Amino acid sequence: MEHLEGIGAADEHLGRPVPLPAAPVPLVRWVEIVAQGPGAIQVEWNLDDTRDGAPARLALYAGLQAPPERGLPAPTVLGRYAHRTAPLDEAEPRLRPVHELAWERDGLHLRLTAQGPWALDELVAIADSTR
Repeated sequence: MEHLEGIGAADEHLGRPVPLPAAPVPLVRWVEIVAQGPGAIQVEWNLDDTRDGAPARLALYAGLQAPPERGLPAPTVLGRYAHRTAPLDEAEPRLRPVHELAWERDGLHLRLTAQGPWALDELVAIADSTR
């Protein structure tokens, strides 16, 4: 993984503007932007999970190719999204469970991954707001 210096570098690596969510996300402690191979990036929001019940992490993959599989259960259809979830028993409690929404838009494969206690409707609203 190559760390990228800001969203401008991510746009350049992807070859087009990264479709970032316009919906608000919980308080962010830090953001990492990484190349995921040619024509693919991931923006990782590490959230302030110091309060009980706060979500821990959110990541958005955008790429010309489908993202790599992670060994999660088969997806279920949730509107235009493929939704997967798993308890992640091996992860730290603050990172459980994991949810994944995957979809395609304008020639890009997109995947929103959320770890911690997220409400599914909250994740759909974030995914719906990507532009």
